[in-house]
Amino acid sequence: MLCAQPAWSADRVVKIGGFGAKSGVLKPFGDNSEAAMRAAGSLINRAGGVRLADGTRARIEIEYRDDRCDSELGVATLGSFAEEDWLAVIGTTCSSVLKPVFESLQKQAGDDSDTGHRIPVFADVAMRKGLAGISDWAFRNIPDEIQMYDALWAWMRQENAELKTVYAGVEENFVHSNQTWYNIIKERAGLAGYEVKGQAKWLVDDVDFVEQVKEMAAVNADIVVISAHPFSACGVLREMERQNYNPPAVIGLTSLTTPQLIEDCGAQAAGMIVPTSFAPINDIARAAAAATAQFGGYADLHSMAAWENMYAIKQAIENEGVEAKPETVAEDREKIRRGIQKLNLVDGLLGPIARTNEGESDKDFVLVKAMTDGWEVIEQKETAKN
Repeated sequence: MLCAQPAWSADRVVKIGGFGAKSGVLKPFGDNSEAAMRAAGSLINRAGGVRLADGTRARIEIEYRDDRCDSELGVATLGSFAEEDWLAVIGTTCSSVLKPVFESLQKQAGDDSDTGHRIPVFADVAMRKGLAGISDWAFRNIPDEIQMYDALWAWMRQENAELKTVYAGVEENFVHSNQTWYNIIKERAGLAGYEVKGQAKWLVDDVDFVEQVKEMAAVNADIVVISAHPFSACGVLREMERQNYNPPAVIGLTSLTTPQLIEDCGAQAAGMIVPTSFAPINDIARAAAAATAQFGGYADLHSMAAWENMYAIKQAIENEGVEAKPETVAEDREKIRRGIQKLNLVDGLLGPIARTNEGESDKDFVLVKAMTDGWEVIEQKETAKN
């Protein structure tokens, strides 16, 4: 006997917003997150959508908005979602935007004296540490870069014990590049016993790196760290090739582990070692990458966090009995907030993701090496799950 399929309700839609950088040099971040959200939403809808409180099924609707990595526009964009009937939001790209966005939310759920926005925001890209603790409505799905670079430096000590000194090139005006170098990569290198000899600096939209590469070559450190994003990192790597500067080892920022870097400068990046929380190393990860590509995006540690967030929100909706009616928007947002907060463990593309009490994630990760045609996994790390 055939079982009846769940009924679709024409007027019940789960609206999930997204926002991030969709213009300027940071445009690929927003494009990739949007593609991942749309790909995940499409698969969820094709599989029957989201189960609502009364057993009917609702389709997911997605809209992605450009905040241009501008803090005022980011806060305004979040406000526009909150004023409309969106039930949850995924974003944003830049830590300098995410912090004021989280600060615009109600700090403590249930505090009627706080007029901040009451809509769950599940961040996927911005990497500055500790931001999810700003609000009960704030959540984030990023890896722990301290764990990642501790593992990287330990691997380097084991595999390349003869290398002793480190020098870096840094995107000085980009929060992730800057703070990850100064507060994490540099610090963890020192703790691992390396002599850190300084850093050259450039801006995120620079195109001339002649002097910075000359500076790197003059120091002649054993290991060069490129704490930058693909758009400027490729310019630096090409200039290193032009000047025939070939350090024994090159370490990269987590955000460099994207197919974009390989497409733009794979020959120059070959050999670079980077930690990342996404690589297409199993069937589900490969399927997510392929689906995202169909929507015009790259699968990397940032966009695949947006993918994972979509499924976590679906899980929260179904666990808490969201109704998705015009008159239940406020109640449904609270249910989703509460549902995400209750999730101790969610499915991730590399393995289970533990959710912390501070609204952050504890994610598995891998160390990868850039090849001319892709990324090769050289070590896998399973983090302790709560």
